[in-house]
Amino acid sequence: MNIDLTNKNALVCGSSQGIGKACALELAALGANVTLFSRNLSSLNEVLAELDTSKGQQHQVLVADFSQPEQVKQVITEAIAKGNGFEILINNTGGPAPGPAHISAAEDFINAFNLHLVSNHHLVQALLPFMKQQGYGRIINVISTSVKQPLPNLGVSNTIRGAVASWAKTLANELGEFGITVNNVLPGATATARLDAIIAGKAKKQNISIEQATANEKATIPMRRFAQPEEFAAAAAFLASPSAGYITGINLPVDGGRTSSL
Repeated sequence: MNIDLTNKNALVCGSSQGIGKACALELAALGANVTLFSRNLSSLNEVLAELDTSKGQQHQVLVADFSQPEQVKQVITEAIAKGNGFEILINNTGGPAPGPAHISAAEDFINAFNLHLVSNHHLVQALLPFMKQQGYGRIINVISTSVKQPLPNLGVSNTIRGAVASWAKTLANELGEFGITVNNVLPGATATARLDAIIAGKAKKQNISIEQATANEKATIPMRRFAQPEEFAAAAAFLASPSAGYITGINLPVDGGRTSSL
């Protein structure tokens, strides 16, 4: 199976920590030149120092606030004008704050739409010419299992993630003829700072300990444990590889079996 990414260029968003960082490390280990992209320069530089360079890979960082789509557009446009081109795009941004949909302000939905879909769209449009030229493109969106089964108390996230999933499926239909695949990878409960925050919120709301809230969360997962970010990254890396060239337009859960729908 060909999962060698030598000489491929990958843009990994939200790569200063968690799932994004794990994806960047995995793609670099497979030989890709990785560009880290998020708003925290100091954290990005720490990750940059960890990336594999044993195959002569050249890595770099880009900085923008994804809640400001025009800033994201400007930064990627300037990077491409300097000669950067990318065959692989990992769209990944931290989720909106938890809370029920019916009490969320309209602005919360608009802000989340800008953060997740509009910023993603700017990146895709900027990267497409090079992908078409190469006859090779991999667009991978990190979203949520909520596109299959809405999650409690994540009203804004459930709504926006569904929009991103439909956008991606539409792109997959449009771009397949150019050798470009578009897929969504859906993390379940993964050991990241965001999961810690969600569990802390549940513990406070239910007036129970963090330990009990953690145990309750694990009990909903058939594998009875949380995923490690590296396990998610392995799935994303496969979809970025040549061997996944005939897989497009799918939602791939990496959730230990928690999602009850097919």
